[in-house]
Formats: sequence, C-alpha cells, structure tokens
Amino acid sequence: MQFKLQATDPKSSARAGEISTDHGNIPTPIFMPVGTIGSVKGIHISDVKNDINADIILGNTYHLYLRPGLEVLENAGGLHKFNSWDRPILTDSGGYQVYSLADRRKLKEEGVVFQSHIDGSRHNFTPENVMDIQRSIGADIVMAFDECTPYPCDYDYAKNSMGITHRWLDRCITRFNETQPKYGYQQSLFPIVQGSTYKDLRKQSSEYIASKNADGNAIGGLSVGEPHEMMYEMTELVCNILPKDKPRYLMGVGTPANILEGIALGVDMFDCVMPTRNGRNGMLFTKNGIINIRNEKWKNDFTSIDSEGDSFVDSQYSKAYLRHLFIAKEMLGSMIASQHNLAFYLWLVREARNHIIDGDFASWKNVMVERVARRL
Repeated sequence: MQFKLQATDPKSSARAGEISTDHGNIPTPIFMPVGTIGSVKGIHISDVKNDINADIILGNTYHLYLRPGLEVLENAGGLHKFNSWDRPILTDSGGYQVYSLADRRKLKEEGVVFQSHIDGSRHNFTPENVMDIQRSIGADIVMAFDECTPYPCDYDYAKNSMGITHRWLDRCITRFNETQPKYGYQQSLFPIVQGSTYKDLRKQSSEYIASKNADGNAIGGLSVGEPHEMMYEMTELVCNILPKDKPRYLMGVGTPANILEGIALGVDMFDCVMPTRNGRNGMLFTKNGIINIRNEKWKNDFTSIDSEGDSFVDSQYSKAYLRHLFIAKEMLGSMIASQHNLAFYLWLVREARNHIIDGDFASWKNVMVERVARRL
C-alpha cells in the first residue's frame, strides 16, 4: 500500500491524497461505508459500487469469524469474492467488540475470551489469531487488535489499557510479518492509538504507534460518549504526532459535522454506521440539514429528498413518497434513506477534497458545519 499526499489546505490541517492498494486507488479524505458482515445493510453491493460509488468498504473480524466463518470465506477465496466486491476492503480487528461486549468477555494479557452474541459459545481472540483471521478474510487493510476504552474511565484504567494495546500491537506485527497473504494480493496493517481523553497518554500512544512505521495509522477510543470538543482536542493532538506521509484513520466517526471537523484536523479516513442506522429510522442527512422524514410537515412535500441533490442517486424520490413508505412500514423506505445518506456522506468528503485542492476548504467547512447540523 502507498499513500501520496496531493494537496494541503493553507488555513487548516486538511489534506487531499490517494491511497493505492492492489484492489484500486482511494482518493482521500474518504468515508468508508460499514459492511459489518460482508454487506452494507439494506443496499445491494452493485448499488454501493455503481450508484453510491464507494471506493472502499469495511468488514468486521468478530462478526465474519462467527458468521459465515473462516472455512466458508477461505473456500470462497476471501471476502472480496464472497460478497462480489472488487474494490478495497478494510477489516476492524474486533477490538471494538471487546469494548461493546464487556458483559460477556474476560480480558487478560494473553487476549480476550468472549461469548458469542449469537449462541453463547465461547471463543478466544489473541493478537496472533486475529491476524490469522484477517489473513483468511483477506481485507486490503487490517487493523491491529486493541482494547477500546470506555468513556469515562479513570486514568489508571486508561494507562493500563493503553499498555495492553501497545503490547498486543507488537505481537500483531510479529505475527503479521511471519505470515503471508492467502489470495495473491498484499495486505497492510494499521496500528491504533489509544489513551482515552488523557493528553499525556494520547501523546505516549501516538509516539509509540508512529515509531512502528506502519503503512497507515488509526485513532481509536473516541466517539464513545465524550463531548465533541474533547474528541476534536484528542484528534488534533494525535494528528500533530502521527507521520504526515501516512494516512490517518479516525475510527467510528461520525456525524457530517464531525467528519468535516476531523478533516480540518488532518484526518484522511472515516467510517460510521450512522448513515445506514439512522437512515433505517427515518433520519436523512442533506446539504441543508437533518430531516426526520416521519414528521407530518413532509406529507405533501413533493420536492426531492435533498433540494440541491440532483447529483444524488435518490433525486427521483420526493419527501412525501419517502414519508409514505416509512409510515406504511415498507422496507423500501429504509433502503432509499440508507442509500441517500451514504451518497450524501460520499458527496461530502469528495466536496471537501475538491475544496482542499482549490485552497478554500477552511471557509467552506465553516459554512457547511452549520448547515449540515441544523434540524429542518
């Protein structure tokens, strides 16, 4: 994997670049649709590729390990062939599930023993077998196994957790380097910065991760309940330490405004379930603000979902029609809303990239942050 920096914004830390992988190039900044179990929920893979035109999607190690399982994925020739996606894929390592499944796991130095959320069966994740699992899945970018700290957490917990994450990273690197890709193309390993919301820990972790000279680096443990300003403060601190010639990935973020602020701080890659999850519940993100499509006010509104959205895949549908689908509990409503939101997120990061290249990102961002956050 290679990363080429192409432009920087003169009044912020925003950058435009390009990541090159064996499955294609990824212009940055980029938003990555979440395809947890090998599918972007409610949307055909062909639509994700051809209509939304996503450059990269995510899969999740924990979920794919449980279903369909490694045997099926290996027999298929890896996730790309299994789900018919021929562009880059990134897999999360399962570290977030260590955090989110706290009531059904035991964390030790060796790794994590957890119970499946599906049938209660017991499984063990270690840095070594998580690397092996991600070799079997076959993503272009694989994440190191880490512990995602909750918010709030006390200093000692955050410090001990960071230490585990660093020691696990060393074991991930060793295992990754002593194994080979299974499907004839290269894979890259990204370490993850932790440290909760403590500046000294974030600094230590950033310096440790930067010293590994990985192909790219991720920022984890944010967007877990802390105030947005605190998230931005930690992100800025970390981005100022991580190498400028490698892509930076802010995990699990976020709202359109969060993404714009993250780009301004120097982040290149984002993912979040919000576009599809909120879309399934009738929340639409647009260039002019946020719409709750279930509201009565849209009942006789026959304008397109985004009044400036004729470049979006859903411009043929009116707000009134989409509201009707939701009120009638027709599954097509959730599909259209999810597809709209993903198209909007991809439009947003691509527009940000254009403004970075043009040199006026900061002023455009300040206007857009207010617009996309207001309720309509």
